[in-house]
Amino acid sequence: MTELLTAAQMRAIEQAAIESGEVTGLELMERAGQGVVEAIFEEWPELADERGPAPAPPEYLGKDEMPRRAVVLCGPGNNGGDGFVVARLLKERGWAVEVFLYGDPEKLPPDAKVNYERWRELGPVVPYFEEGESAFAIDPARYRENTLIVDALFGAGLTRPVEKFNSFGWVTQVTEWRLKEPLRKGGFPAPRVVSIDLPSGVCTDSGEILRSEKPPREYEEIRADLTVTFHRKKLAHALASGPEQSGKVVVKSIGLESGGSTELGEVAKSAQPKLIRKRGGRHKYTHGHALVLSGGHGKTGAARLAARGALRIGAGLVTVGSPRSAMFENAANLTAIMLRQIDGAHGLAELLEDDRLSALCLGPGMGRGADTQAMVFAALKEKRPTVLDADALTRFELKPEALFEALHENCVITPHGGEFARLFPDLAEKLKAPATTGPAYSKVDATREAAKRAGCVVLFKGPDTVIAAPDGRCSVNSAHYDRSAPWLATAGSGDVLAGFITGLLARGFSPMQASETAAYIHVECALEFGPGLIAEDLPEQIPAVFRKLGL
Repeated sequence: MTELLTAAQMRAIEQAAIESGEVTGLELMERAGQGVVEAIFEEWPELADERGPAPAPPEYLGKDEMPRRAVVLCGPGNNGGDGFVVARLLKERGWAVEVFLYGDPEKLPPDAKVNYERWRELGPVVPYFEEGESAFAIDPARYRENTLIVDALFGAGLTRPVEKFNSFGWVTQVTEWRLKEPLRKGGFPAPRVVSIDLPSGVCTDSGEILRSEKPPREYEEIRADLTVTFHRKKLAHALASGPEQSGKVVVKSIGLESGGSTELGEVAKSAQPKLIRKRGGRHKYTHGHALVLSGGHGKTGAARLAARGALRIGAGLVTVGSPRSAMFENAANLTAIMLRQIDGAHGLAELLEDDRLSALCLGPGMGRGADTQAMVFAALKEKRPTVLDADALTRFELKPEALFEALHENCVITPHGGEFARLFPDLAEKLKAPATTGPAYSKVDATREAAKRAGCVVLFKGPDTVIAAPDGRCSVNSAHYDRSAPWLATAGSGDVLAGFITGLLARGFSPMQASETAAYIHVECALEFGPGLIAEDLPEQIPAVFRKLGL
C-alpha cells in the first residue's frame, strides 16, 4: 500500500535523514527543485523541446525576450526555497523568469535564504505585495500559452489562513491574474499552474481549504494543473478539497527511502485490494454463506442489491431473509439467491442456530422501527462477521451508545456523512468547523476516533472513503484523479458496497481486509461500466474487474 503522510510525518522523515548525515537540507531542496522541473517537462514535453529555433515572439514582446516564461511565487518558508531552485533551473534553460516573494527575505529559513541569494545573482525578486497596491498589476498580454505559474508559496505545513496585506485577498491575486479577461478576449489560454507539494492554502492533513472565517467576497483558491510532491503523497492529496485543487499529482523521489525508519506513529495508506482465488476441489459452503436481511413490502430492493453484490464477489451462497409481507415480492426477483422467511428477532435467532451462516448484513431497506433495533441486537449477540448499514445505523441516532456497547471486533459499520453525524455528532461537528487553525481535524482523524469508540471497523463513505480499525490502522480509498467515478453517486450504490463487504467476510476476509477490498473493487466496477451507471450494474462488472486484476 502507498503511504499517505501528514505534514509532521514528512518533517520527521526529512529530519531523520538530515540528522543521520545522509543528506543536508540544502541538498533536499535542490533535489526537490530538480524534481519539479523534471515533472513539468514530463507533463508538457513541448516546453522542454530545445530543438530548432524558438517560436517567433509576438509583437508585444521585444525581439530579445524569450517566449518561454515562468512566474515563480515564493513563500516565506522552505517551500519558497524550492521555488527559488525551480526559478534558477528554468533560467539556466533559457527561460524568462520572474520571481515574487511573499514575506521578508531576511526572515527566510537558512536553506531557503541560500537559494534566494543564488537566484539574486541571476535576477531580481519582486515583493508579492507592494504597499497600497497589488504586485500583479501586470499587463496580462505578456502571458501566453507557454507561461507557467509556479506556486511555491506555502505547500505542506500551512496551518492557518494567510491574512491579506491589502485590499485584495492573497490567493485571489493569482486566480484573478490567471483568468484575466484580456487573456480570454485575446484568445490566449490560461497559464499552466504548478504547485509544489500542495496548492497553497490547502491543509496538508485534512485536504480542507484554510480560509478566514469571513473571507473576502472575491476569495478564490489556487487550483493547480500539476502538483509535484516528494517522497510520498500527503493526506490532502486524497481527502476533501485536496484532489480537486491539486490537478494531477506527481511524486518525485528526493532520496529519502531510508528516512522511513523514524518513528512516525500509525501511517494512513491508500486502500488496495487483497485478492484470493477460489481453489478447486471445494464446495459452496467453503466460500461462505451470507445472510442479507430485507425490509418489508415495497422496501426490498436495497437488500437484493446487497445480496447480488455478495454473491458476485464470491460468497458461496447468499440468502435473503425476508419478512412474511415481502416474501412474494422477493421471490419474484431472486434466482441464484435463496430466500428464507424471517419474522422478527426471534426468527433471526432461530435461523442463526445454523453455524454455516458465516456473515450477516443488516440495514438496507429494513426501516427504522423497533423491530430493526431488535434484529440488530439479535445478530450482534452471535458475534459473527456483520455489516451494519443504512437503517441499522440510523435507528440508533437517539442513543448510539447502545449500539456501540453491542458491536464487536468482527463488525463493519458503513456510514455516509449523514449517518456518521447521527452516530458521532461531536466528531461531525469537529469536521464541520472551519479550518482556521491547524492542523485541521481530518476525515482520517474522525474515522479513527469513531472506530475506537465503536470497537469495530468503520468505513466512512464518500469520494474519499476512509476505513479505520480500532487499533489505529487506516486507509483511504480515493476515487479521484484517474479513479474518479462521479457516477457512483446513484441510489443503491452504497447497498451494493455493503453486499461486497458481506460477501468477502463470508469468504473469510478480516473486517479491515474486506472493507478495503470491497471499497477498491466498488470503484473499479464503476470505472469499468462508465457513465450511465445505476446500482444494478455494479455487481455485473465484477467478472471483468477480476480478470483485469489477474483472478
